[in-house]
Amino acid sequence: MNITVIGGTGNTGAAVVAEAARRGHTVTSASRSGRHAEGAATDVAVEFADTAAVVDLVNAADATIVAVSPDRTGGPVQPTVDAFKAVIAARPTGRLVIVGGAGSLLDADGKRLVDSPDFPADSKPEALAFSEVLDAFRAAGDDLAWTLVSPAPAYPSEQSTGAYVVGKDNPVGTNLSPADFAIALVDEAERDAHRGERFAVAGA
Repeated sequence: MNITVIGGTGNTGAAVVAEAARRGHTVTSASRSGRHAEGAATDVAVEFADTAAVVDLVNAADATIVAVSPDRTGGPVQPTVDAFKAVIAARPTGRLVIVGGAGSLLDADGKRLVDSPDFPADSKPEALAFSEVLDAFRAAGDDLAWTLVSPAPAYPSEQSTGAYVVGKDNPVGTNLSPADFAIALVDEAERDAHRGERFAVAGA
C-alpha cells in the first residue's frame, strides 16, 4: 500500500511511519519541517492548514493517517480544528485515519472524560478540540471515508506489549505506547475495519 502519514515526524507519527515501513508499505511522511522520518520513502513539507496540499496527499494515497495536534504551548487550538473542518469540507476521495484524543471517550455514566472535574486542566483545550473534530467527522456523511482512533487516557506510556485491545466509545484500558498505537493505526489503514466511526485502543 501507499500510506501517507501527516505529522510523520511527531511522537505518534514517527512510530506509524516505522511500523508501516516495517510491513513493507511505501510511506510518505508529511510534516511542517519536511525533515526525514525513519522508514519513509518520501518526505514532504506541508502545513496542515494548506487544505489543497493536504487533499492532494490524501487523494494520492491508499490511506492517510493524520497525527497532528493543536498547539501545546498555550496558544489557540482553534486553528487545528478549523484545518480539520476545511479538509472535511473539501471532501477528499482518499481514506483518512485520524489520531484523536481520549477526552471524547465516555465514562461508565456516558459522560465525556474531558467533562470530569478530575480531567487535567492543561490537557483540556486539546481534548475539547478533538471532541469538536470528532463531531465534525460524524456530521460529514457517508461520502467521506474516515475513521477516528482514540488512545487510552494515559497515552503515551513507555511500555510496549506488542498488542492492543479495541473498544468503541469507552476506554478499554489505561495505558498505550506509541509503538502499540502504531500497530493499531496501520492495521486500520490496511483493513478499513471501522469506516465512518470512532474506536478506542489500549495496550493489551
